[in-house]
Amino acid sequence: MQLLIYILVYPILWIISILPFPIFYLLSDAICFLVYNLIGYRKKVVRKNIRLALPHLSEKEQLTVEKKFYSHMCDMFLEMIKTMSISQKEMEKRFVFTNMEVYYDLEKKNKSIALMCAHYASYEWVISMNYYTNFKGIGIYKRLANPYFDKLVKRIRSKFKAELITTKETIATIKNNYRNNVLSLYGFASDQSPRVSAAHHWASFMGHVVPVHTGAEMLAKRFDMNVIFLRTKKIKRGYYEASFEILSEDVKSVPNYEITDKFLKLVEEQIYEAPEFYLWTHKRWKHTKEKAQ
Repeated sequence: MQLLIYILVYPILWIISILPFPIFYLLSDAICFLVYNLIGYRKKVVRKNIRLALPHLSEKEQLTVEKKFYSHMCDMFLEMIKTMSISQKEMEKRFVFTNMEVYYDLEKKNKSIALMCAHYASYEWVISMNYYTNFKGIGIYKRLANPYFDKLVKRIRSKFKAELITTKETIATIKNNYRNNVLSLYGFASDQSPRVSAAHHWASFMGHVVPVHTGAEMLAKRFDMNVIFLRTKKIKRGYYEASFEILSEDVKSVPNYEITDKFLKLVEEQIYEAPEFYLWTHKRWKHTKEKAQ
């Protein structure tokens, strides 16, 4: 059944990926109308999250953020499909890294790098960074249930010189690279909610104390990596800019969780600046300190 689904869906994905951008975004508008107005995909979750995280906005302003978010989410979903056929030249035009020199200075330190980013703007096209790096690029992801689509995702990433590893493979991969002196760039999207039973740290995020992922910081300390934050902005439809900010070049001297807390503050800045580009569909505030107690 999984193979049949893949065989039926793959041609549709390919056709979408080769559409000219004007038609491509008209399709996104049509999908957004269906997803938001007819299906109402996770609308209750999105509305609750926006209300919890942005209480300073009026109901009208919150609704505006909600509608803009759904438009952006559909754009981003289709842009993920567009990755199947997009050329390097087109990608370089649409996803621009503004200060690569900051990253290159870290490469000169001859230590692997942990890149922390959020589910914000186009986290999907961040993989294009591998065009510019000298280190081995490794992205950490959650394996897809359908093995054929999982292989497709890996194949798409390979065109950007990126290697994907599952969360379960992370420690073993990093340990092996560390022992063999394979300098690598590890991408961590660390802003979503971990299981409460696995949470080692709670921190304030958008006005609420919640469990947070600390894996990027702890692995950076264990394997002596430099840590960098990637701040992404959506300039206009289909165009993004990203810049780097160093979180630490001496991770072992930093008190535990300080890097994680700093990362969350930077993510907050992004959200307050343009909240419609954050991924509001996840139950980020499902657990809070108040509920846990």
